[in-house]
Amino acid sequence: MPARFTTAEGRHMLYRASHLWASVELVCAAALAASVTGLILLNVVTRAAGNAIYWVDEAAIYAMVWMTFLAASAAIHFRSAIAVTLVNEMLGSHSARLLERVVDLVLFLFACLMVWICLRWFMPLELMRAGWDVKAFQGQTFNFIYAEPTNTLGLPKVWVWLVMPLFTLGALLHSAANLINPGRHPEAEAAQ
Repeated sequence: MPARFTTAEGRHMLYRASHLWASVELVCAAALAASVTGLILLNVVTRAAGNAIYWVDEAAIYAMVWMTFLAASAAIHFRSAIAVTLVNEMLGSHSARLLERVVDLVLFLFACLMVWICLRWFMPLELMRAGWDVKAFQGQTFNFIYAEPTNTLGLPKVWVWLVMPLFTLGALLHSAANLINPGRHPEAEAAQ
């Protein structure tokens, strides 16, 4: 007979998946932060030498954008985003927990909205219907997301914009895990 998961086990598995994904996001964000620093230093050195590399600024900007979105998604998991805590501190413990649940619900609804926005923006079903032919897709939808190049790197901008679906999936995972696991905080994870 197959083993069946209890609701508590399912919630715990979702939270562990969220924690693992948040850890991956933080590692990637840290690597991108280091690359931003390296790219800016490279830019300073090459400009001082009178031989600037023209694409470095754009690469540093895109690395910073990716870093920001990945770290923001991880912040949802760890409940460590910047917040105004004045109201929370004035409330009693029951009301503060209720407010935290409302925030979790709002974040989950925001992530669901982002799923819809990404589907409307990237139009993956229409691209699939076009046989993965970008030109046919553009002709049918007038959506040029897959062909527009970056200014200096010459890469399709879709590679830069892919951070949005990644952020969205991370935010959806983290907000769902927080919503069904009330009261889980980084201190509780450290104790495990």
